[in-house]
Parts: sequence; structure tokens; C-alpha cells
Amino acid sequence: MAKINLRPWRAELRKERQTQYLLALGFVVGGAAFASFSIQTFYEVSLENQQARNQFVQNEIQSLESKIKEIQELREKRTRLLDRMKLIQELQGNRPVIVRFFDELARVMPDEVYLTDLKLTGTSISIKGRASSNQQISTFMRNCDNSPWFKNPNLLSVRAEKSGEYNDFDMLLEQSKPLEEGEKE
Repeated sequence: MAKINLRPWRAELRKERQTQYLLALGFVVGGAAFASFSIQTFYEVSLENQQARNQFVQNEIQSLESKIKEIQELREKRTRLLDRMKLIQELQGNRPVIVRFFDELARVMPDEVYLTDLKLTGTSISIKGRASSNQQISTFMRNCDNSPWFKNPNLLSVRAEKSGEYNDFDMLLEQSKPLEEGEKE
């Protein structure tokens, strides 16, 4: 006898295929959602890690900048201290110079020449004084020129006093330090 299948097999097949399609579609959508969520989470975690590294670098930069500033302040302080030490050494080294200066000034000054004002500005010396004659002033200038402690004597003015007893004079000198043995000019 012949078998006749009266069941709606095509509808069942269609329904089964539709179910399989919906399941596959659900898996694809679920997989896509999972992949999207995973990628988003990965990028968020990566972004947070990068921001943490950036913050660490910024903190280190600030720390180093403060250390650099401190180092610069220490260098400035060191420079000031070195300048101060150099000045003290120069003052210590020039201590006997002023004594030699006045000693040499007394040696080069002839009799009957009197100083009324003496100003030392750097190495320039301004002298005001009185002398009994112009010859005494010229002798004083020659002695200054021959001295190793003075150079370039320059007579600015000579004025005769009203009584005629003395001549007032103004003179400029340059102070020099004599060379030690073995030193060259």
C-alpha cells in the first residue's frame, strides 16, 4: 500500500529553518554585542592605563622641575659664595698694597709739597695739594712717573695763592702694581 504523508512537512521544515535562522541570528548578534563590548572595554582599560601613565609622567615632570629649580638655586648660591670668597681673597691679597701705596707716596713726595685731598677711585688717584714752587710740583710728577706704584701723572691745574707763598695744584695719577720677580708685562 502506498504511504501518504498528510503532515504539513513543508511548514514544519520552514518553521525549523526559521528557528535555526533566528538561533544563528541570535548567536551572531550576541557575538557582535560581546565583541563590541569586549573591544569597548579593552579600549576603556587601555585609555585608563594610558591616562595613569600620563599622570605618572606629569608627576615625575613636576618633581624633576622642582629639583631643577632647587639645583639652579643652589648653583646661584654657589656662584654668590664663590664671588664672595673671591672678593675676600682679593681684599686679603690687597691688604699690604694700601700700606705700600702710602709708603711709596711718602717716598716720591719732595719736601715742601703738602697734600690737602686724596681720592682713590678704582685705580685712578685724584690729588690736591700745595707746593712752595712749580719746580717742586714737577719733581713730584717725575718721581711719580719713575715709581713702580704709579703711572701716567697728569697735572690738571696750578693756581698761585693770593699771598704768593704756595701754589695749589690738582693732579691725576694711575695706580699700578709692580711686577713680581719672574712676571712678564
